[in-house]
Amino acid sequence: MELYLIRHGIAEDKALNIQDELRSLTKEGRQKTQKVAQRLVELDLHFDLVVTSPLVRSRETAEILIASGVSSQLEESLHLTPDGNIHNWVTDWLEPRNYAPDTQLALVGHEPNLSQWAEILVWGEVKESIVLKKAGMIGIKLPEIGSPLGRSQMFWLTPPKYLV
Repeated sequence: MELYLIRHGIAEDKALNIQDELRSLTKEGRQKTQKVAQRLVELDLHFDLVVTSPLVRSRETAEILIASGVSSQLEESLHLTPDGNIHNWVTDWLEPRNYAPDTQLALVGHEPNLSQWAEILVWGEVKESIVLKKAGMIGIKLPEIGSPLGRSQMFWLTPPKYLV
């Protein structure tokens, strides 16, 4: 299975006194995310499912991906909120679904979670060496059998500037 971790696009500033969960993408954030999504289409990338954090900026990013045609399936998951936990996501969400080995999933969420999740999947621990830029993407190949934690392979780490 291939797992694509996608950080939400550029969002409204935290200093604007907007509740964190209600912060939207900025105009620039929408435009850059649309360009990234279009590039993914050009690369012939297709996700069987896009799973997003319910926070507005992530949901808007996921909706842009869906509108671009990289997937037709969208689902929200509380596991992808800023306080989400990869161990819970694997045991409560991923493992019970028993996806086929050729499944491609996109998870749209937040930092530092997504970078930390990638490190735990690859190395089994957080090393604070991966940084995922806004509208950037990490690709992880999960093993076919057993827990993916510490046993996965990273094959893609791209900041948005290389996709637009």
